[in-house]
This record gives sequence, structure tokens and C-alpha cells, in this order.
Amino acid sequence: MSVTIPEGARVVFGRPELLLDRTTHYCPGCGHGVVHRLVAEVLGELGLGPRTIAVAPVGCAVFAYEYLGVDFVEAPHGRAPAVATGIRRVRPEAFVLTYQGDGDLAAIGTGEIVHAAARGELLTAVFVNNGIYGMTGGQMAPTTLLGQRSTSTPLGREASLHGYPVPMTEMLAVLPGVAYAARGSVADSVAIGRTKRYLRRACEVQLEGRGFAIVEVISNCPVGWGMTPQASIERLKEVVATAYPPGVIVDRTASAPAAPAPAAGATAAGGAAPGEPDAPAER
Repeated sequence: MSVTIPEGARVVFGRPELLLDRTTHYCPGCGHGVVHRLVAEVLGELGLGPRTIAVAPVGCAVFAYEYLGVDFVEAPHGRAPAVATGIRRVRPEAFVLTYQGDGDLAAIGTGEIVHAAARGELLTAVFVNNGIYGMTGGQMAPTTLLGQRSTSTPLGREASLHGYPVPMTEMLAVLPGVAYAARGSVADSVAIGRTKRYLRRACEVQLEGRGFAIVEVISNCPVGWGMTPQASIERLKEVVATAYPPGVIVDRTASAPAAPAPAAGATAAGGAAPGEPDAPAER
């Protein structure tokens, strides 16, 4: 639907060009739609739409191709980094992005993401962590917090029985091939603004040829958590953000020289994103 802007009016909010005009299928209050919008905004602002090839795997993340107006490849469950590596090797001029959930990236796809990061593949990974298997019935995920109830942990996750939550982004950040790792949130407008800066920087890192970049986004799953959307947002702020604190986890681009870009095209200015809530640190 087209909208006529009156002469002299200033547009302060609108749908990004790369965010397709479709009714969402996601559950009420789901954070995926917010992340979709941020990805669309960043890719559009950097002029990356025409050269982006994104990879979506199985899980709630699989439907990203219904809403983002870029080329997509669907990967088997957990294999998005492997498929993205193949795309990178045969299409070096492309901008390559993966969009994955925690059940995908942190469980069945752990090996793929670890080795892609260790190789320093020129990929940008968007990792949406809502701490639950949202699509398959609300079972425990590797990122499910201790004490959290799920359909497979009805009394709450116990460390002695189910193990501890896996801090995937911190684990990946220790690998030298990871040039940039950050964690954002969709809890409120301030957090969303910071998350967008992290995503933009992660995209710039690929454009500068510096290595692997990942942005984890802690998100809510009202249905999987058995909460109202508003209650799930409060839990995201008060509980989840304590266990998985947002901020820049590692930024090796501050001191490392940029490698030649894989192909001519869009370029981005270097430097740290302004207003970071935490100073990056080598882990």
C-alpha cells in the first residue's frame, strides 16, 4: 500500500524498503519481528540489499525469508554457517548473512557455528536467543536458564540433571577468528537502538574483510514462556538480561588492520559504534 506524503512533511517513522509489507505469522509479542526490522534497516542503510545472500535454517527463524526482501537460501537444521561458507566461497562479492535461533545455533548447529567462527569466515551471524524451543512445543534449549520451566523441564531446569545454560556468544568470542561479537536486546526502545548499532557494526566488519562477526539478540517468547507479552518483556529485562548481559563482548577490529574487502561494492566506515553501554574486552 502506497502512502502519499504531504508536501513539506517530515517522515519520522516508516517501513524500511527491505521489510516486506506482509502480515506477521509470529505469535503476539514475539521479538523476531523487531529483529527483522532492524536487519532490514541496517542492510538498507548500508546499500546491501541487492548483494545480500542470507541463510535461514529450521525453527522460528526459518520464516525470515517471508519478511526480508533479500535473496535467501534455506539450510537444514543447524547448517546455516556451513551453507553460508559455501556461498562465501563461490560468491565472494556477496554479503552473506545467517539468521538463526538458539535451538538451531546452540544445539544441533553448534559444530557448524564454532568452526565457521574458528576459520574467521567473512560472515555476519544474527543469533536470536529466546531461551526455548519456540516452534516445536516449548522444550528446553541449551540457553534455557536455571529454574526455567519448559515442556521438557516442567519443574524447572536443574544443573545437576540438565546441565548449565550455554553462553554461546562468550564461547565464540574467545576464538581469534571472531572479529566482533556483541549481545543486544529487544526489551525497550533504548535496547533496540543499541542492538541496531551492534548489527550495523557486525555488517561493517564483513565489508572491511576483518573476519567473523556475530550479534546475539536476547528476545522474548511469550507463548513458550507461558506469559503475556508484557510480562515476558519484564522477564527479559529483569531476569534474562542478568544472565546474558547486553553489550560488546569482543571487538578485535579496534587494533587489527582491515584486510582487503572480498569484492568492490558497498563500504563502511570503521570505528566503534557510538554510545556502547559496555567497553569491549578480549575474553
